[in-house]
Amino acid sequence: MQKLQKAYREKDVVWFTICSSGEGKQGYFEGEELKEKLKKENVNSTAYLIDADGKVGKMYSAKTTPHMFVIDPKGKLIYAGGIDDRPSTDLDDIKGATNYVSATLDAAMAGKPVEVQSTKPYGCSVKYAD
Repeated sequence: MQKLQKAYREKDVVWFTICSSGEGKQGYFEGEELKEKLKKENVNSTAYLIDADGKVGKMYSAKTTPHMFVIDPKGKLIYAGGIDDRPSTDLDDIKGATNYVSATLDAAMAGKPVEVQSTKPYGCSVKYAD
């Protein structure tokens, strides 16, 4: 994820990381703890939004972490779902995976239609406040 963020930020893609975990729930961080976590994980996103009330996550119906959303410059949602086709945490699985996010970004940036616009997201559930 961090390599993907860095590669596309270098192509002027705006990449937001949004945490919709409620305060006190798994995945919720703030302050120095958050800064350390972002540094440790080499996060390369443009910005990090603490969405503790879940307003943004619920607006997009985010179900898992991560649940990827690609929005074009006009504000249209062009992809929603898993980062790739391998619901695994094994780094070796990434090598042969179809990365839906990079495919979407590449197609959109080339002015081509996005072939896969929606897939099933995978990961841990979002820990909303309510």
